[in-house]
Amino acid sequence: MHHVVTGALVEAGRVLLGHRAASRRWYPDVWDLPGGHVDDGESELDALRRELHEELGVEVTAVEADPVARITDPVADLQLGLWLVRAWAGVPVNRCLEEHDEVRWISPAELPGLRLAHPGYADLLGRLLTENAR
Repeated sequence: MHHVVTGALVEAGRVLLGHRAASRRWYPDVWDLPGGHVDDGESELDALRRELHEELGVEVTAVEADPVARITDPVADLQLGLWLVRAWAGVPVNRCLEEHDEVRWISPAELPGLRLAHPGYADLLGRLLTENAR
């Protein structure tokens, strides 16, 4: 089972998503939350902090104590923890061009029109954005 964490960076009523490159083996050509694999012996939160630094160049400074969702995809052999990132230091930029060909702040109105990595993302992210507007 692939153990993965993702982070929902929410700011000004929008969430940061990355468009996964069409060349990616897993979930190509879809919009997804930034994140990645949890290494052996690594906690989910440590993996989340590491992945967001590697992919976006930010330092996570506040995150929920528990994931807002857990998604299991037996077909892809995937177990995913989705975390709400409350605060970070730095300006998110796309540092992994081989992973994402674009990163963009997405509003709730844009979510239904995007090809998302998981069918439940539109409702889940819409709810997160509504509940955490700041």
